[in-house]
Amino acid sequence: MSEKKSSGKKRNWVCCVYPDSAPEDWRGILQRTGLQCAISPLHDKDINPDGTPKKAHWHVMLCYQGPTAYEPVKRVSDSLNAPAPQPVEQIKGYYRYLTHKDNPEKAQYYEGDIEHINGFNIRDHSELTKSEVFALKMGIIDYVEAHDIREYQELLLGLKTDDLLDMCEVAATNTIFADAYVRSRRNKLERLERDECVK
Repeated sequence: MSEKKSSGKKRNWVCCVYPDSAPEDWRGILQRTGLQCAISPLHDKDINPDGTPKKAHWHVMLCYQGPTAYEPVKRVSDSLNAPAPQPVEQIKGYYRYLTHKDNPEKAQYYEGDIEHINGFNIRDHSELTKSEVFALKMGIIDYVEAHDIREYQELLLGLKTDDLLDMCEVAATNTIFADAYVRSRRNKLERLERDECVK
């Protein structure tokens, strides 16, 4: 990386770590930096454009509390025997790249295998888009129907227990929507049950 390219300060950086050159305790080294980090699953199925296999590697995201110059970040990547770090503008997009989520032509990796160090949580680094919130609201409706939810409290506890935290966040921050849907459904079911009793 040239000095000209590395002169700007950025909050988020990425580097690649290779199994054959990484120190034995490289995750411990990252932990001791105190930085919030995300580590991809081992990319051992990637293919070069010429069809040859790529060298196995991990993508590592380093998240600083404020804009940080290249040199301190380079010291971290050097301690991992990693190539020069690169700044990343959009952390949410790069997090998805850790598993090639938006690149179906590339080898796919399991999101559950992403490692988080020092409390890294992608939810702290990104906001949901309007379309993502809408999709989650539709998911909440499906969840309410599938689990016969009749109280808002049941909904939040169920989403939390089932580890559907994105849905839980949307239900908790869109109370009017979630509570109104649950109440409307409950009222309709109670009317139908009353009508059945009258017959």
